[in-house]
Amino acid sequence: MSAPEPIHIDRDILMLAYAEARSAYPAECCGWLAGPSEGPVTTVRTCANQQASGNHPTAAGRPAETAYVIEGEDLMALNHDLDGDMPPLVIYHSHPNGRAYLSDTDRTVATNPPEWGGGPTYPVQQLVIGLDNQRVVEAALFAWSIDEDGYTEIARFEGAEV
Repeated sequence: MSAPEPIHIDRDILMLAYAEARSAYPAECCGWLAGPSEGPVTTVRTCANQQASGNHPTAAGRPAETAYVIEGEDLMALNHDLDGDMPPLVIYHSHPNGRAYLSDTDRTVATNPPEWGGGPTYPVQQLVIGLDNQRVVEAALFAWSIDEDGYTEIARFEGAEV
């Protein structure tokens, strides 16, 4: 079987997510990209990184520079919007170490536990933005692969000065 198709993200939308990552630096940013269920992405919904509250499901002791938590009203909105006309299509967050990858912690949080049947926690793709203290270096998009029973990289984007 082939890899899942990437949701189309226009460069203008990607630049908005990059700008959010830059404004949150050195902390990780988080949010989601939404649009019609068949795509493309048309809006960016930023969220406050609540990692400092200590409510991360697997890495509570890590600082906001190395982890993120979407919680409270933002998480309720994400769940509510899944059934709307403009559902979340991509959850995004940044890595302020300059690299765009889905870490083991990211994969754990984005995957249902085996006792729930596994699979993705949300029916969305995952965008990771890698930036350093000077620029957005790169970004990568990941999707759930039934063949791999996990997330696989499906697209890579150039970085930018923002």
